[in-house]
Amino acid sequence: MPSLTIENYVKAIYQLAGEDESDSVSTGALATQLGVSPSSVTSMLKTLHDSELAEHRPYVGVRLTDQGRRLALRVLRRHRLIELFLARTLKLTWDEVHEEAEHMEHAVSDLLVDRIDEYLGFPGIDPHGDPIPKSDGSVAVAAQTALSACSAGCEFRVQRVLDQTAEFLRFLSESSLEIGARGTVLRCDTSSGTITIRVNAAEMTLSKEAAGQIMIATVFGMQSASVTD
Repeated sequence: MPSLTIENYVKAIYQLAGEDESDSVSTGALATQLGVSPSSVTSMLKTLHDSELAEHRPYVGVRLTDQGRRLALRVLRRHRLIELFLARTLKLTWDEVHEEAEHMEHAVSDLLVDRIDEYLGFPGIDPHGDPIPKSDGSVAVAAQTALSACSAGCEFRVQRVLDQTAEFLRFLSESSLEIGARGTVLRCDTSSGTITIRVNAAEMTLSKEAAGQIMIATVFGMQSASVTD
């Protein structure tokens, strides 16, 4: 069985590469993601290479092999189903489930995860809107657009949140910007790098950086909002 460390590494590589897996992941990015030194990453990449879980090219980056991708999806399946189970059954909030799932994902069997999946009704997404891989290793990623890319006059529905730090998720909850929330883009101010939206009759202004962490499912054009250049 792969070690906890190996599982964490392949999961991090998969997430950093993006679900289309088009990019190689740098040693520095992986070190930052996992909170370890670059030398530790370099050492572990050799282990992953020797285990045929990843291919590492110096000065280019690392990519998962098919075997590494399958392992990463198994870990993500466990993690995301555990998050949803904790949210639905124990009523943990979406800013609480991630840390708990991090500890539990390495301890549960695939059999238990499959039972959790069945118990929850074979859900498609976790509490943050991340797609849950199926037991066969497939994963369906819905079309999505960052809120920061929207123009004034567009209606949106929150589909997914990329920044899953507890502080950011609590901010979104306080702003009624949880999964499924609907709103309207009122203004996009390019000079200040902000976007103003309306959600539940309340207006708020987000930085483009924060808005870039919020993925929306659908965009509808409207004619009533103004644009500030």
